[in-house]
Amino acid sequence: MSIYLRGYLGRAALTMITLVTILCVGYAGPSLASEQARPVIMGTNGMVACGHYLAAHVGNTILLKGGNAFDAGAAMLLAQSLLEHQSYGFGGEVPIILYSAKDRRVYTIDGSTASPKSVDVAWFQERGITKIPGDGLLCAGVPAVCDAIVLLLDKFGTMSFTEIAAEAIRLADEGFPMYPGMQSAIARMEQRFREQWPGSAALFLPNDRVPRVGEVFCNKDLANTWRKLCEAEQKALAEGKSRSEALKAVRDRFYKGDIAEAIVKFQQENKFMDDLGEEHYGNLTMEDFATYSAKLREPWHINYHGYDVYKCGPWTQGPVFLMHLKLLEQFDLKKLGYGTADYWHVMAETMKLAHADKIEWLGDDEFIDVPKKGLLSTEYAQERAKLVDMMKASSENIPGDPWKYEGRPKPETYPYLPGKYTPPKIGQALDTSKMICSTEIMDTTGTRAVDRWGNVFSATPSGGWFTSSPIIPGLGFCLNTRIQMFYPDRTDHAKSYVPGARPSTSLTPTLVMKDGKPFLAIGMPGGDQQDQVTLQDFIHIVDFGYNIQEAIELPHITTNNMPSLFYPHSRTPGRISLPAGIPPEVIKELEARGHKISQGKNRYNGNSTVVMIDPVTGVLYGAASPSGDQGGHKYAIGW
Repeated sequence: MSIYLRGYLGRAALTMITLVTILCVGYAGPSLASEQARPVIMGTNGMVACGHYLAAHVGNTILLKGGNAFDAGAAMLLAQSLLEHQSYGFGGEVPIILYSAKDRRVYTIDGSTASPKSVDVAWFQERGITKIPGDGLLCAGVPAVCDAIVLLLDKFGTMSFTEIAAEAIRLADEGFPMYPGMQSAIARMEQRFREQWPGSAALFLPNDRVPRVGEVFCNKDLANTWRKLCEAEQKALAEGKSRSEALKAVRDRFYKGDIAEAIVKFQQENKFMDDLGEEHYGNLTMEDFATYSAKLREPWHINYHGYDVYKCGPWTQGPVFLMHLKLLEQFDLKKLGYGTADYWHVMAETMKLAHADKIEWLGDDEFIDVPKKGLLSTEYAQERAKLVDMMKASSENIPGDPWKYEGRPKPETYPYLPGKYTPPKIGQALDTSKMICSTEIMDTTGTRAVDRWGNVFSATPSGGWFTSSPIIPGLGFCLNTRIQMFYPDRTDHAKSYVPGARPSTSLTPTLVMKDGKPFLAIGMPGGDQQDQVTLQDFIHIVDFGYNIQEAIELPHITTNNMPSLFYPHSRTPGRISLPAGIPPEVIKELEARGHKISQGKNRYNGNSTVVMIDPVTGVLYGAASPSGDQGGHKYAIGW
């Protein structure tokens, strides 16, 4: 019997659609499946897992209607942008990684935002802006979700946009019950809505107050926006155009028609206060929309202990997962033993090294030269692993030099590729005294699906939070704020601001293959912590044999030793975070080695959603973390 089924015996077979809402229990040890807060969901026809139970239901409904995993993924993405608007909105972005059973190949879809082309580093310098704020309009890039969904459906799906949008439109029109997570976000923003963002107040304060939990909440403007897209598709089909041409009509209505015009007009005519303590307009133009497109890009991947691990490229933080695994290969994790002080120490110290390189070297590789071969080389990992002192924690952020292992010289014009962009000259240091940090970054979510044919879909949708940008009247959504991840004050860094480039975002879904077959899709919200936690989930499964629900419920270690990807790019040197339940003697030993420990009150410090195909039986499995809103707002459904 496959080791991945350990802990499944003794449970009643789940032969009907199962929605998991089991409440958390106290932490009493990592190993026994009977101590799981939630069971593993099993099925043979389809499996979905995402951040809201109604969205999971939407995805499962698509599978029941005969759609594939990509149709289900697209439908959940639309529904989640309504249901989880504090974590992800339709104006946001969505990196996707998928396995096509037809092609027997892994693809990534670059559904990341793009920076405005009308400004450059000199523009920011002239205005004394050395960091792009985390809220308002100055940090807005082109909304990417619509085109990412269209590309997904066109290349891999079977259904029309109208079909996958139907349930999301119904939920937006008829409403859904307000739940504590969204309500608390609205309550925290109430004053700002009233004083600064009237469009947001009109939507989120119906009856001039914060909605109560359980009240039915609608977003009719968003429903109308989606209807416009459906109308464009149906009109094209009525004219005899192909499915692919009709899907193109959807994206053209958004990026070249009245929707783009409304967005550009709104951010060119309105300025809002942001984290810099100043009012700013947005910089998006119709050219930015007309020239934007989601893209199919090659994934990065390595083999780890017989598993082929695939990630989105350096336009996300995805490669850091692979870089960290290469470092961990230099240590015997089983010998160290899960949960020991040595284990946590090695995990933390290698994490610091990998994420230092993430900040230093990852960026949009269509505009900069990223040393992929060097970053993923065993020789580089061996060199970097020597920096780990088993008896002393590091508080430094230490990137290495992967170019030594790249097999080619570092470009003289690094980071800009020849002919792409001529950087302006940088003047003297600029005044940063005006800068403040008031933004409360809300979250992200996750979307996974696998179908009976073996197609696998994994996405990490985020951005377009209603907590960091004002709602655009008449459209029902707001803009993303991820342009904050660029450095606007320098031209010699992988994350320097480049007009039209994609920021190297925190959004990072994972897909794992075994013996040429799809095995696992996983991801979670959490900013810089996303690939810290999901990597440990993977290690729990592959190196220690835990089932997928156990794996995501186990304790994880995280660090902010490196500069954050988010404004104001701060770091907390030497600090690591652990959940409740870690034995006192382990904490004491880690502190003796110099770790500055922040210990949470909750047993769970991960937020993963997972789908898996058992390599022996072909049975589909789903799991969702119990942490979050009232015992967990992530759900898996299978049948």
